[in-house]
Amino acid sequence: MILVTGGSGRLARRVLELLLEQGAGPLMTTTRTPERLEDLQGRGVTVRNADFTQEHAALVRAFRGAQKMLLVSTNTLEAWGKRFEQHERAVRAAVEAGVGHIVYTSITFPYPVSPVPLARDHFQTENLLRECGVEYTLLRNNIYAESLLFLLPDAVRTGRLRAAAGGGKAAFVTREDCARAAAGALLRGETRCSYEVSGPEALSFADLARIAGELSGRTVVYEPVEPAVRLAELKAAGTDPMLAELQTGFERAIAEGLLDLTTRDVERLWGTPAAPVSQFLRDHAAEWAQV
Repeated sequence: MILVTGGSGRLARRVLELLLEQGAGPLMTTTRTPERLEDLQGRGVTVRNADFTQEHAALVRAFRGAQKMLLVSTNTLEAWGKRFEQHERAVRAAVEAGVGHIVYTSITFPYPVSPVPLARDHFQTENLLRECGVEYTLLRNNIYAESLLFLLPDAVRTGRLRAAAGGGKAAFVTREDCARAAAGALLRGETRCSYEVSGPEALSFADLARIAGELSGRTVVYEPVEPAVRLAELKAAGTDPMLAELQTGFERAIAEGLLDLTTRDVERLWGTPAAPVSQFLRDHAAEWAQV
């Protein structure tokens, strides 16, 4: 039995679909909204109502019967550190429920010295997995290419792509490739190791501005700004304060060279190469290039 947590989320749902396509199973998922997964239930996926704020005994019951588990990092915006609290509850319940192998979606450079606010949560979760006695596989996902779909429309409209990324680069990776890597890790990934899940190319924000200009037919120029200025701009634009901190943190990490890491781990886990971010932006140009 393979368990995927957070089945209503886009990443987890896609992993379940990929596993179904591979004929893997039996499959189980936990979610706070079981009604959203009726179609997967119809395809044989066991759906259980659960979230990581429940009492320990309830989580143990929800996880019971699974041998492998994909622990998808939560997206809570209550406070920094809250993710680890939730992850710890899930891991300890999984261990008691008899799960023997946990695959975990972490981030590139998950260390407390990272300027990304949630890096410490991932650092603590990784350490917990190493210490709790189960087999584990760490998937250190680079920054989602999908995040660019929120940044580029304004850049095309104003002609300016502003970010606190300096001259650094990131190996943006699509959610689809993260899902493929996760499915591959559940089916054939090694244990007690980490995979660096990245796109095949590392791009700077100057590169992104150039691509945005080429695909939109407009002039787009990258304007590097100081982190404090960037954070204030995001908040002034109405961005949730924690999301503003997170975006600024990722841009600072790019500036420091922490996300400039390209690997072939998606291909190793799934069998096909990861998609270049330039191709991803071309495929999704209708979503951002016409403003």
